[in-house]
Amino acid sequence: MLADGSVVTIRPLCSDDLGELERLHGELTEEDRYFRFFGFPSRTGLDRFLRGLVAVGDAHLLALGAFRGDHLVGIGHFETLVGEVAEVAFLVEHRLHARGVATLLLEHLVAAARQRGIRMFLAEVLAENSAMLRVLLDSGLRCSTRLDGTTYQVKLDLDVGEQYFSRLSDRERVADVASLRWLLHPASVAVVGASRRTSAVGDAVLRNIVDGGYTGAAYAVNRRGGQVCGLRAYRSVIDLPEPPELAVLCVPAGVVPDVAEECGRSGVRALVVLAAGLTEDRGLAERLLEAVRHWGMRLLGPNCLGLINADPEVQLNATFAATGIPAGQVGVATQSGGVGIAVLEGLSALGLGISALVSTGDKYDVSGNDMLLWWERDEATRVGVLYLESFGNPRKFAWLARRTSRIKPLIVLRSGASPVAQKAAASHTAATATPGTTRDALLRQTGVIGVDDLAELLAVLAVVCWQAVPSGRRVAVVTNAGGLGVLTADACARAGLEFPSLHEDTCARLAATLPGHASLSNPVDATATVDSDTFARTVATVLGDPSIDSVVVPVVRTAVSDPAEGLAEMVAREREGGCDKPVLVVRGGQAESVAALEADNARVPAFADPSLAARALADLAEYAYWLARPPGIVPDFADVDTAAARALIDEALEKLPGGGWLDPEPVAAVLRHFGLPVVPTTACTTVTEALAAFRELGGCVVVKVRAAGVLHKAHAGGVVLGVSTVAELRGAWAQLQGRFGAAFGGVVLQPSVEPGQEFLVGVIDEAAFGPVVTFGLGGTDTDLIADRSHRLVPLTDHDAADMLHELRAAPQLFGDARLDSGKLIDVLLRTARMAEVLPEIAEVDLNPVIASERGVCVPDARVRLEPREPVDPLIRKLRA
Repeated sequence: MLADGSVVTIRPLCSDDLGELERLHGELTEEDRYFRFFGFPSRTGLDRFLRGLVAVGDAHLLALGAFRGDHLVGIGHFETLVGEVAEVAFLVEHRLHARGVATLLLEHLVAAARQRGIRMFLAEVLAENSAMLRVLLDSGLRCSTRLDGTTYQVKLDLDVGEQYFSRLSDRERVADVASLRWLLHPASVAVVGASRRTSAVGDAVLRNIVDGGYTGAAYAVNRRGGQVCGLRAYRSVIDLPEPPELAVLCVPAGVVPDVAEECGRSGVRALVVLAAGLTEDRGLAERLLEAVRHWGMRLLGPNCLGLINADPEVQLNATFAATGIPAGQVGVATQSGGVGIAVLEGLSALGLGISALVSTGDKYDVSGNDMLLWWERDEATRVGVLYLESFGNPRKFAWLARRTSRIKPLIVLRSGASPVAQKAAASHTAATATPGTTRDALLRQTGVIGVDDLAELLAVLAVVCWQAVPSGRRVAVVTNAGGLGVLTADACARAGLEFPSLHEDTCARLAATLPGHASLSNPVDATATVDSDTFARTVATVLGDPSIDSVVVPVVRTAVSDPAEGLAEMVAREREGGCDKPVLVVRGGQAESVAALEADNARVPAFADPSLAARALADLAEYAYWLARPPGIVPDFADVDTAAARALIDEALEKLPGGGWLDPEPVAAVLRHFGLPVVPTTACTTVTEALAAFRELGGCVVVKVRAAGVLHKAHAGGVVLGVSTVAELRGAWAQLQGRFGAAFGGVVLQPSVEPGQEFLVGVIDEAAFGPVVTFGLGGTDTDLIADRSHRLVPLTDHDAADMLHELRAAPQLFGDARLDSGKLIDVLLRTARMAEVLPEIAEVDLNPVIASERGVCVPDARVRLEPREPVDPLIRKLRA
């Protein structure tokens, strides 16, 4: 998408594009001819350029074209000058200047160049060409310029970092929001397939638009004409008095591609496709997406509920939901229309409402990532809710969610963790359901609040919309019913909340207010005999304690009083006085799972179940922890030799074209190139070689078998420890040779290492998520113990530290500084960096990683390769 929201296709130029190249060159204005970076004065010159593309090959020369339909509107190209340096140049059609064409081409050239090992771009820009200079200087890349006469010599460093990705994301947001306005804020809407049958979707959608008070122009399209819902029905989109900005297609799947083509030809800018069944027919799916891309339209669906924008300036309900539009501040993006309807009804019951809702369905185009870009700067949206059964681009989701979560809370309704759920999700959204542990790691890294059911979702929304986010996990419980207070305290403890002691001043004030038999410690039992005013003052006293971040108030109504009365007024007074800590009420016997206690200036959430209240508060406390924690950095290790490691990987893949496990020698070499503390390893294929290695190493050694098909050597009995004499070495050789027989291929010798705590550091490249880093207790029983944490790359220093302390055994392992956690964090960060920059690495298993007071070492490691093309997950592009 360009800066104005229109869509172009970026692809390499080929010989078939010669005519378009000539046309673009011939239509240059005099100013463009003066400023152009490269030009081809004749057909001979253009022909020579295209022949160069084929003859030299992509490694040295790449030219990308930007096309609107079949019309070439821009060119960007680089040519390698020497080593890792290439010259870059651009040409853009005059009428599309300042639309972001050159910037978009630059981003794609940067991604392609980095994949080819190019680390610097050079460009020559006339001093008067301020527009092109601005493109280069504003790219986010490290840039240096030198004025040479009338020309600037510009250098761009392609070692991209956070600044570049931030600028790229800013540009994507501008373009995405511009394009989504035609979908979410259209000036006109046409319902194609509008029906007179009250049971038809086409009737429900059009009626919702008309009855919902849509502020724009609404049109009905019905092939028979006449009138539908009081509107004149046109026989086709072409017959409409104006091209509608949005078309909602309520037609059968089989005719959707033809209708989409007609809409594109007519000038429609966005489509909503409700029909299911397209994804199951690849031909229909491809034709639909081809029409959408050719005409530069945005697409919501197919197989979706539609969309709602409750903005009073829009009031668009383009869905077939029975619920009206409850206007509010909750943005909703859901793959499931049924979940969307349930969320609408739940919000309506709570008196909450939405800013906008989109049902993404099979996500051919518009997805949750688009809504993150929309919500980031949308003042109407205070909190975002997503129901995602799959992540189309998890790396981009992580980047966008991390940015948005800093501004406003994001809540994901988790799904697809069990095999049954994964199968159900795939059957109705054509999506690969997300593995639960990896999905949860993604949410933890990005500050997104994960909830497990609709009740928890509504509970968190009630708290976040009516109360402040707690500043920490420290909670107090104040009750008038001892038993209910105990149940609530148990629920809070299970949810991971903390119970600090109350300050002496707080206890003294409570003692002056409450009966003598009241319990003044946390939890506070005010007893069932206090009146509602006294109880409210008690809660206010505890709320003011500086050691408390939030208060949960379980109450029951008695013949003496209803303590829930007056709590909302008390919260309103405390808020006016500057105390903005959240208060949650648990009402014994309440019918609704979540309800509201209301005062003039405050609403307090009241729960029927203490566990639900505790889960909601713990969810927000975890979010508060993430907000308070510095974002961390992805370190750039100066001692990493990526080029040497890549050369080893390329050499290995020549011998293993289908991929496979690396031999121990290249494994150790690759790890050393990334600065990992590998124990020196010598591979031996004969006894003579083993004896020579033993004499060279000196002292005590470990002997490990090399045998075909044996991956876990210790499990297979392939490790002999404590070998300190020649006789013991010969005995170890004979023992291993006899045990493994024909599979025996020699041994590996390593010096013995100091005993210590054994850990596992691993990487698995998941199809949906990319590399996932695992840390846990290691050794031969690692699977039995299963004490592990997970994160996605890129890994920050704070992510790595969190991984250590998420282990169940962390308090015992790291609480007394017995182990060097800094060295373990370094191993995690270097392993993650290796997996990030070498996409051919499909699996890494460092087990054990031995940590002691003296440091960390890696005596055994495995690496598996798969041949694959590197992909830039953050590059700006729509789905193909």
